[in-house]
Amino acid sequence: MTPPPGWYRDPSVPHTERWWDGTAWSGYRRTPGTPRAVPGSVGDGPTGRARAVALAATAAVLAAAVVTGAVVLSGGDDDGPGARTAPAPTAPAPASTPSSASGSAPEPSAGDPDVVVDELNGITLPLLDGWTEPKNVSDTDVVLTTPGTYTCPGDDGLCRHGTVVSRTVTANDEKSPAALARQDISEAADLAYDRDRLDRRPFHGITSRRLVKQGPVAVAGRTGYFVRWRVRTEAGPGGYVQSTAFPSSVGSESPVLVRYVFDAGAEGPPLADMDRITQGIRPVGDADTGGGVGSGIGPTR
Repeated sequence: MTPPPGWYRDPSVPHTERWWDGTAWSGYRRTPGTPRAVPGSVGDGPTGRARAVALAATAAVLAAAVVTGAVVLSGGDDDGPGARTAPAPTAPAPASTPSSASGSAPEPSAGDPDVVVDELNGITLPLLDGWTEPKNVSDTDVVLTTPGTYTCPGDDGLCRHGTVVSRTVTANDEKSPAALARQDISEAADLAYDRDRLDRRPFHGITSRRLVKQGPVAVAGRTGYFVRWRVRTEAGPGGYVQSTAFPSSVGSESPVLVRYVFDAGAEGPPLADMDRITQGIRPVGDADTGGGVGSGIGPTR
């Protein structure tokens, strides 16, 4: 249902509110909590700067809508079931209006309820259907998890069907995304399915590791590299682990590593979500810079 007219959080300009006339965004803006007459009353009207900001925001929304949905990573026989559909914005704060040209919504900006902001690494990650922000998670690098927990099939403890970790590389001077991803994948697999940081073996250890795919990939407008393994375990169905490395767009541009850990089997998240999350990573404050759009970079097996 279309939200009623009123002041809502502005999806294109953080920390401001914008007037929604019941069918579309207007050019009227205000600081949250500031008294202001209902647009259209005497003495109230957008300034020239507000009109310019509104036109620029509209152009950015249309451009983002045209490029949304480009696929970077190709699936293989081991990619599992298809991706779930991302949730639509909900009332009362419409994040965007549909694009008549493409029929899809524009990419979310920082502050949008459908993204998770990683301020340390200067990126936002899309909050897909079936995912949530971390709750009661001791690892501060975890940025996304699947809802709920289950009893691990190995040592006592609680496991999750899917997690996404984002961290800055500070342990060495390596800058090559390909080298970083290849170095990280083994540690990522071991921590997830062999022996965790508390020295527990939630799956009784890894019995085999197999390379599924690897190759260059565009992440947040930067050239990165990913490596994906299929891991089998002594207990449980095992899973898929992926390490994706790319240069940060903030500060000293230190490399960023995003790790994906998905349980295999029917209970695990769709493997295509790895690709969808990678495609949806954006620099903070830049909703138009995505993975693979117009880059010509694609994966290799």
